[in-house]
Amino acid sequence: MISLGLIKVFIPATTAFVVGILLAPLLTHYLFKYKVWKKTTSKTALDGTLAVEFEKLRTTVHANTETSTPRMGGILIWATVAIVTFAAWALSYFTQFSFFDKLDFLSRSQTWMPFVTLIAGGLVGFVNDLLDIKSSGERGIPLTTRLLFVILFSGFIGYWFYAKLGMVAIGVPGDGVFMLGALIVPLFVLISLSLYAGGVIDGIDGLSGGVFTATFMAYAGIAYFQNQVDLAAFSATLAGAILAFLWFNIPPARFWMTETGTMGLTMTLAVVAFMTDTLGGGYGIAALPIISFPIVITVLSDVIQVGSKKLRGKKVFRIAPLHHHFEAIGWPPYKVTMRYWVISIMCAIVGMTVALLK
Repeated sequence: MISLGLIKVFIPATTAFVVGILLAPLLTHYLFKYKVWKKTTSKTALDGTLAVEFEKLRTTVHANTETSTPRMGGILIWATVAIVTFAAWALSYFTQFSFFDKLDFLSRSQTWMPFVTLIAGGLVGFVNDLLDIKSSGERGIPLTTRLLFVILFSGFIGYWFYAKLGMVAIGVPGDGVFMLGALIVPLFVLISLSLYAGGVIDGIDGLSGGVFTATFMAYAGIAYFQNQVDLAAFSATLAGAILAFLWFNIPPARFWMTETGTMGLTMTLAVVAFMTDTLGGGYGIAALPIISFPIVITVLSDVIQVGSKKLRGKKVFRIAPLHHHFEAIGWPPYKVTMRYWVISIMCAIVGMTVALLK
């Protein structure tokens, strides 16, 4: 017999997928109507020089899709989550049917923080994407400004974890907890920044959607087994919305996620990881590098590439981040994407196991 907790998780997740599928044609219509794509295709490397290898990929493997594929597909994700979340709350609040009470997962103790983070990150990313597609040549919100937003917002959330929720330690599998006190705040900021840097994984059709789906489904499982059912329902709803996005992002992509999707998702992932740590009696933070390994390796490949060019004067990878390196050495984009999916699923399973160790 299916428990009430599983019903609260499965129904919103399935509903998010259906709602996302229904919204996608409407979103696509407006993205194409207003030509929501870059008007120029030049790309600079991490050190500010011309990205020669990327330009080769753009003119061969990706066939200049940057000027024909709409951006802002991430709107579908956070808009779908917002619709499903508020619909579940409204049905519970304004109707007399007890069944709807079981579906409402909007709670101050578990889901307000990740939900607000998702919307805030999505809206700032939306502004960045809007500026990025202007024909005047503007390249979105300056990176320093975006990083400042992540630092300030995550600093506030980190303070909330410490001062309001009383989180002063992180779980250590096998050893209990590691006391940090107020250092919880800078730790959260550091993790948020690191995950945000991994947003560049949105570089090949279908890649980011598959990785983020596996990641949030893993945390949905962790939260559920820790009796954080509302958080599990939110994470599963988010995964359902990402799957709807992925349906239309599979090659050839109808639209790309871009900053309005990746900023919200990466910042929300940091919140969910902290929520499933000592606050839930688990090891959500320790499991994060495992569950999000494709994102972690994406960030590390950028760091290694820049460091090597500055210290040694030469590159380690043909092109960074890593998924483009595989393309540059001859892997077809679909092979890179599907192998990342396989790795993401396996990492999600291993990470869930680590997070639930007692």
